[in-house]
Amino acid sequence: MKKVLLIATGGTIASRKGTGGLTPQISPEDLLKYIEPTAKRFNIDTITPFNLDSTNVTPKHWEELALCIKNNYEKYDGFVITHGTDTLAYTAAALSYMIQNSNKPIIITGAQKPIDFDDTDARNNLSDSIIYAADDKSRGVVIVFDGKVIAATRAKKVRTKSYNAFSSINYPFLAAIFDGKIIRYIPCEEYSESLKIYTKINKNVCLLKLIPGMDEKLLKLMFESYDGIIIESFGVGGVPDYIKDTFIDLCKKYSEKMVVMATQVTHEGSDMAVYEVGADIKEKLTFFETHDMTLESALAKTMWILENKDDLKREEIFYKTINYDILMN
Repeated sequence: MKKVLLIATGGTIASRKGTGGLTPQISPEDLLKYIEPTAKRFNIDTITPFNLDSTNVTPKHWEELALCIKNNYEKYDGFVITHGTDTLAYTAAALSYMIQNSNKPIIITGAQKPIDFDDTDARNNLSDSIIYAADDKSRGVVIVFDGKVIAATRAKKVRTKSYNAFSSINYPFLAAIFDGKIIRYIPCEEYSESLKIYTKINKNVCLLKLIPGMDEKLLKLMFESYDGIIIESFGVGGVPDYIKDTFIDLCKKYSEKMVVMATQVTHEGSDMAVYEVGADIKEKLTFFETHDMTLESALAKTMWILENKDDLKREEIFYKTINYDILMN
């Protein structure tokens, strides 16, 4: 009988109505009671490292999850993390970099409605996740949601209420799950390199979303205050003329900072060489471009690289494909 560790962290799946609205109250043991036919097929233990609405989850909690899996890795065949949906894609991306080359599956799931509601997606999502975690062909960090298996670096929440809340961005679904059966579209990687689990990341990273007419004062503040700066630009990428000189000067002054250029557009990625507003600074400066990465993955990867900079060559590792995160480099 396969051994699975259910790591409960709160979220809608475990919520009940309180005087102020939904809040996590259901224990992991009680979660399993709602999927008893599936749960009885496996040896499932539970643990609750924290119990939060995912709006309150921070990088500190990602570190707790990585440490939890590290401490329990040898004891179990697979892991299922229940998590609120609002920041689920960030947590999934972070764990993709913090837990690498895992030949055991690590699944993150959640729900749009609590598991004790009559009309809920929670029971299917949790049951599918445990089935996937116990399958011999499953490996690595993935999201299981609404019958889909998504590479954890490719997920984005695109709907606030519907059951098909997550899309796989710029990459196909890895598999689907129907009536408890896994249909694999892309075989899981078999890792020849040894397992690596990182339990620390650099939290001093910021994101600046450009808006038309933005004041350059924000740029100065960010370069002065943060180790990593992610600029979410327009279209395929570029810097507007009205802040370009300031941006160039700051990049040169703070050359030790890690600067990442991303795009506000969800699909098809960045390509800063297309227009003069991007090509000009690309010729003059050294920075990183996200290409087809999701914003969630770009943020998590930057935090991971900065914390482990003594072991990693920034450029080589940023553009290295990890858990399907980047292809258009």
